[in-house]
Amino acid sequence: MIYTDLAMMAGLSTPCEVCEGKRFQAEVLEYTLGGQDISQVLTMSVERALEFFSEGESRIPAAQKILTRLADVGLGYLTLGQPLTALSGGERQRLKLATQMSESGGIYVLDEPTTGLHLADVEQLLGLLDRLVDSGKSVIVIEHHQAVMAHADWIVDLGPGAGHEGGTVVFQGTPAQMVQDRSTLTGQHLAEYVGA
Repeated sequence: MIYTDLAMMAGLSTPCEVCEGKRFQAEVLEYTLGGQDISQVLTMSVERALEFFSEGESRIPAAQKILTRLADVGLGYLTLGQPLTALSGGERQRLKLATQMSESGGIYVLDEPTTGLHLADVEQLLGLLDRLVDSGKSVIVIEHHQAVMAHADWIVDLGPGAGHEGGTVVFQGTPAQMVQDRSTLTGQHLAEYVGA
C-alpha cells in the first residue's frame, strides 16, 4: 500500500501500482505450492489454509500443526496475512495462547479472551481451556462472560462494585455455590443465566 498524508484531511492509502497490492515482486509470485502463490496463501483464512496444508502436494505437517492451534483458539476466520495491528485485544490474547500451547508453561492467565467472539467460538474456547486443564495446566481467566463463569471450576468475585468501588473478594467458590448463594450481583446474574 502507498500511504499519502493529506495534512488537514484523513490520509489516503492506495494499492501499489507495481505489485497491485500483492506485496511481492512478480518474480516471487511465479513460484507456487499446490497451485497457489504466496500472495494467494496469505489471503487464505486459517480454516482454508489448514485444509490447504493438510492435502496433496501442499501438505506440510508443521504448518498444519500451527494452523490447528490457531483454529483451536477460535481464530479460524483470520487471514494469514492479516496485520497484527488489525487484531482486537481478545484476538491478540488468543494468538499468544496459540503460540504458547506448544511451550512447557504451567499457568495461563487470560484477560477477557471472549471479547468479540460469537457464542459458538466461546464454546470452542471453553473446550480448549478444558484440554489445557486436563493436560495439567492451570488456567486463570478474568472474564465477565456468563458462559465462562458457569463453566469454571472456581470463581473469585471481586466487588462489591466496579472500579474504585471494587477490590474486595466478595465471593469465592464453585459456580454452583455462587448460584445457590446469590449474595453478589455476579451471583444473581449467573443464577439468572443458568436458569436457577
